[in-house]
Amino acid sequence: MYDGRDMTELSMMPKSEWSDKELSYFHHGLQQMTPYLNSEGVTIHREIIEEIEARGGLQQENVVAEHGSDPSFDYLDKGF
Repeated sequence: MYDGRDMTELSMMPKSEWSDKELSYFHHGLQQMTPYLNSEGVTIHREIIEEIEARGGLQQENVVAEHGSDPSFDYLDKGF
């Protein structure tokens, strides 16, 4: 189960201050809901992706499966 800060707290701080775990968790969640996001949600998701890319991707050891499936974030290391 995810035990980090919630989106309410994170939304009040720059993405550069988010942990890799927070970025990966919310990226995965927003990615799953992409077809249903409004323009604000799309903007938040884009900012998360941009921060991940600015960090050079996520290192596999920092990515933690939260809900029984093990999402692969290797594509983030390749700049996709």
